[in-house]
Amino acid sequence: MRIQKALTSVALGAAVSLLALTTALASPYDKYKGTTLVVNFPAHPHYDAVAKVLPDFTKETGIKVEVDKLQYMRMHDKQVLEMSKPQGDYDLISYVIMWKTEYVAKNLLSPLAPFFVNAALADPDYDPEDILKAYIEPVGIVGGKKGYLTGVTGALYGVPFGSETSVLGYRKDIFAKHNLKVPETYDEMMDLVCKFKDLEPGMSGLTSRGAAGHQVGHAWLLHLNPLGGTVFDDHWKPVYDSPEGIKAAQYLKKILDCGPEGGTAFGFDEMKNAFLQGKAAMYLDSVSVAGEAENPEKSKIVGKIGWAPHPKGKVKASQTGGFGIAIPANSKNKEAAFLLLQWLTSKATDKKIALAGGSPSRMSTYLDPELQKKFPYYPMFAEAFKAAAYDWRPLIAEWGELNAPTLGVALSEAMTGKKTIEQAFADIKPRVVEIMTKAGYYSWSK
Repeated sequence: MRIQKALTSVALGAAVSLLALTTALASPYDKYKGTTLVVNFPAHPHYDAVAKVLPDFTKETGIKVEVDKLQYMRMHDKQVLEMSKPQGDYDLISYVIMWKTEYVAKNLLSPLAPFFVNAALADPDYDPEDILKAYIEPVGIVGGKKGYLTGVTGALYGVPFGSETSVLGYRKDIFAKHNLKVPETYDEMMDLVCKFKDLEPGMSGLTSRGAAGHQVGHAWLLHLNPLGGTVFDDHWKPVYDSPEGIKAAQYLKKILDCGPEGGTAFGFDEMKNAFLQGKAAMYLDSVSVAGEAENPEKSKIVGKIGWAPHPKGKVKASQTGGFGIAIPANSKNKEAAFLLLQWLTSKATDKKIALAGGSPSRMSTYLDPELQKKFPYYPMFAEAFKAAAYDWRPLIAEWGELNAPTLGVALSEAMTGKKTIEQAFADIKPRVVEIMTKAGYYSWSK
């Protein structure tokens, strides 16, 4: 009996010791405690929410995070500079969706598959299938169809983080006052955009970006896709000046002419602030404004906003924009950076960020009952993401040359009346063809 008790005691002691050992080795973070990660994040509403939850990561893991915060259109050049060094300062970056292919073409990003197959790092409960499908492809995949969409040759380099699609915001009090129908189609929306100055003195119709470069280009793309247009055809022939492209520009000019004063100089901040300050009856752009819209410190129209899907043209096609996060190829702390990337985009943290006013990247967050109660527009936003256009703009490495300095200049000249839309588009055609020819897009033409 004593022998049996002794053996039982030994077995129990061994089990306790094994359990203690297993517990001691269980945390994937232990190896990296005390590490300091440097991340480059934008000054943006989503990342303002991220800042509120980021201390939880350090508390849970012992890994410190230092944030280099920049205006988002200033991040590109600094990121390229840092990631081109033998060893850069950044361990994790946030990038605008349209930079992904350029970064991969320049070998600046680490492929993520090696981390997701590393059992010591990959969280078995991460559930990548829950991430918004319309965003994994345009934000994270490089090398597939067209070089930037899903395909058998594609690979994952980034994860959506600050996913955005376009929705229609409208002043439900003003619409109710004048018995106006919320527009479901482009014809209905365009019929309304110039009426509000007469209906509501001091109020314009639809606020819009209009500043030369990326901003006016973004505004034009918002209308190009639903109207059935594209920048290039399947053989990379420029077709931005198609009837659909011209019509999208005509619509944009009408919107700006009847929008808030100074709209041709508006970037995203000026455009959304015009709506939040009560100067426009409608807003058509990123869902990222929703958190600010109900914040009395930033909005004068709290409780007065309704949300609806992006109006339908020939098709339903809302924006695919926003940000992803990725690990630079020259990071000196890649594994710890992956743990941060995984934590930030996990189900639990996605919900935390949403509660703090950020833009979710997971369908489960939009469908969460607690969040739907707090944010009644979440079900509609979830539906809006289903209509997001995967190929909303050509996410090729040359888009930086084509977008702001080429199309963005031509569109600005058209919106400010310096040139007709047709002439502005025609004048840049040789430059567009030159960029594409130099990059080799026509090398295989027969």
